[in-house]
Amino acid sequence: MSHVSSQSAPGQSPLRTVQVLGGGNARSGAHVRSLASGLVARGVRVTVCAPTEADHAYDFTGAGAEHVHIPRSSDPASVAALRAACANADLVHAHGLHASFRAVLALSGRRTPLVVTWHGRTHAEGPRAHFLRLLERRVVRASSVVLGTTSDLVDRARATGARDARLAAAALPGRRPVVERDESYRPKLRAELGALGRPLLLAVGSLDRHRGYEVLLDAAWAWRLLEPLPLVVIAGEGPLRPLLQRRIEDEGLPVRLLGRRDDVPDLLAAADLVLLPSSWESRSVLAQEALHARVPLVATAVGGIPDLVGDAAELVPYGDADALARAVARLLGDPERRELLRERGARQAATWPTEDETVAQVLSVYDELTQARPLI
Repeated sequence: MSHVSSQSAPGQSPLRTVQVLGGGNARSGAHVRSLASGLVARGVRVTVCAPTEADHAYDFTGAGAEHVHIPRSSDPASVAALRAACANADLVHAHGLHASFRAVLALSGRRTPLVVTWHGRTHAEGPRAHFLRLLERRVVRASSVVLGTTSDLVDRARATGARDARLAAAALPGRRPVVERDESYRPKLRAELGALGRPLLLAVGSLDRHRGYEVLLDAAWAWRLLEPLPLVVIAGEGPLRPLLQRRIEDEGLPVRLLGRRDDVPDLLAAADLVLLPSSWESRSVLAQEALHARVPLVATAVGGIPDLVGDAAELVPYGDADALARAVARLLGDPERRELLRERGARQAATWPTEDETVAQVLSVYDELTQARPLI
């Protein structure tokens, strides 16, 4: 186990931290659960301020933290409740833009250090995009340290006015280990999906514009000429579903929308390739799961993806359906290349930070900012 100055000095009170979470992002929720568990194990007092449903989903109290219900709102009552919860904190750590903005409001007039972690970007267009940029500026200028999970998020924070922005270790918490299954497992699931005797291509994520699924459908049109015909399955739900379903039916595309699924690790184990056609990603959970599961990945070269996967995936430009179609067709026809990507994926995954390393780095930042804590 990594060790930094996690224990209080003799006569010094335990470090008291408040983690602020909006409750809507699975990546940040799992990260806070992992962080709370590791901090509590190191003698840190942790309070998690998040909606009750987030505690039900991630069991912060089961990790040894205190949970305080704070709605996902920046109205005066919610901000006042958060301010009260932070009253005795040595340090506040907020995750995501909206939670960070609430923390800034709640700490107004206080000298409590604020650490902010950016796990990704909020996607918006038009006036809302301008509004979110204003929120970002307000948050980073009020923060003691901004931690970005990818180098481009760190660059963005610096460009927006952060005094101190750093690349943060970010483990993939709670990853289910890859298990050996009997030989009948894959055929059963593939039969359920309609992919017996044909390649199965998997995409996972909400059906939103930035996910690049319209480009994926354009590529699927080209795959109609392949033999055997690949089947694309997309696990996720969202506002684009009617549009995507209409295109699939009208154009006769070999694509199935599966809706929300709670068996993504099983789908990964059954897939031949994983596709990630997004316009932007930070430390994509799907990319990490694919490499851990030794499933070849084709992804767009955007955001944190190139740094995350290195040479262990096929990378294509965002929005280029022809490049995506060609990359997939080449991989399907080249079993040696697929095996090479599996081996590289396992090596690349071994370089990623562990949960212990993630907690140790965060705690070292806390120690920097709280050296003058009072004696008991």
